[in-house]
Amino acid sequence: METTRQEKISRLLQKDLSELFLHYAREHQGVLISVSEVRVTTDLSIARVYLSIFPTAKGEEMLEQIVKDTKSIRFELGKLVRHQLRIVPELTFFKDDSIDKLEHIDTILNAVKEGETE
Repeated sequence: METTRQEKISRLLQKDLSELFLHYAREHQGVLISVSEVRVTTDLSIARVYLSIFPTAKGEEMLEQIVKDTKSIRFELGKLVRHQLRIVPELTFFKDDSIDKLEHIDTILNAVKEGETE
C-alpha cells in the first residue's frame, strides 16, 4: 500500500515523464509512447515506469532504446522536478502490455459470441 507521499510523487513523475516522452516520440517518427503508471519505492529512490508503446511491433525496440537513454531521460526529468524533489529517483522502465491483454480478451469474447449466434 502506497503512502500519500508516494502517490503524489508517482503522479508528478507520471505527468513530467509524459511530457518528456511526447518530445522523445517526435524524434522517432511513427511511435506513440504513453506513461501508463509510475510506482515509487517507499524510500523514494527507485521509480518503476510502465510504458505503453504503439505500434506494439516497435515496442521492444523502443524500450531497448529508452533503457539506453535512461541517464539522459533522468537528467531531463531532474530539470523539470528540481523544485519539487530533492533527489530524482532512479528510473527503471517496463513495457505495459495491458492493452495487448485487453485486445486478446476482446478477440476471445468476440469469437465466443459469434459461436453462440451460429
